[in-house]
Amino acid sequence: MSYIIRVKEGGEGWAIKVCSFNVNSIRARQELFFSWLEKREEDLDILCLQELKLEEHLFPFKAFEERGYSCAVFGQKAYNGVAVCARGGMEEVQKGFGDPEWDQQKRLVGCRAAGLQVLCAYVPRGGERGSDKHAYKLEWYRFLRAYLEENFSPAEPLLLAGDFNVALKDEDVYDPVLLKDVIGTMEEERQALQGCLDWGLVDAFRALNPKEEGFTWWSYMAGDIWQNRGMRLDYLLCTPPLAGKLKGVQVDLRPRRRRKPTPSDHAPLIAEFD
Repeated sequence: MSYIIRVKEGGEGWAIKVCSFNVNSIRARQELFFSWLEKREEDLDILCLQELKLEEHLFPFKAFEERGYSCAVFGQKAYNGVAVCARGGMEEVQKGFGDPEWDQQKRLVGCRAAGLQVLCAYVPRGGERGSDKHAYKLEWYRFLRAYLEENFSPAEPLLLAGDFNVALKDEDVYDPVLLKDVIGTMEEERQALQGCLDWGLVDAFRALNPKEEGFTWWSYMAGDIWQNRGMRLDYLLCTPPLAGKLKGVQVDLRPRRRRKPTPSDHAPLIAEFD
């Protein structure tokens, strides 16, 4: 397998940049997405995309290939859908959990790329406590934890990226009093995400930015992006061997802070491993 080896300025070595981005319909945001990507494409080696909202055959493979990416896509009409796009190719592509029931909703795709095991996840948003959607979200998290236990090891370099639809701590929302016990901040949701971290994953953003907000999602209502009324719902989670190479993590607000064309309600989260 060939993969990205980017020589660092001033000497030998490698650096890999990965990005997680809920695009909220790749077709609806295609112009904005590729305009943003063209300004960054030389330094993004792996893209993990969520909420594609299209079937695989409608995914813009050619546009990605023209920019040097190979893509593994697990798509669904109008809902969900995830993709990993990597420079230099990929292998061992896995679409879904491999379970017919849990793969009815297309929410997980994995592969080996750039020398890493990469998983891209779009966790269900859920619903109010007591609803079927709420129960499904918690079960989905439990199934994800079991999938990690059965197929991977925290001792190996693994990246789990995506929209997890949970703000893990009070500091991950703009107003913890107003947003207490709502969808995404319920204690059982937070415990479900923490359960995956407890398997052996490091929250890359918090590892380097213990006090910064790091919001990645803002409602379209009331100009929330301009008032920074957001939540941290997107994560780059990595095992300790990869966390030890973590150099930087940032939220790129540029594709979110605009009015036309209408952006995704999420902003991309980018990490560099060196």
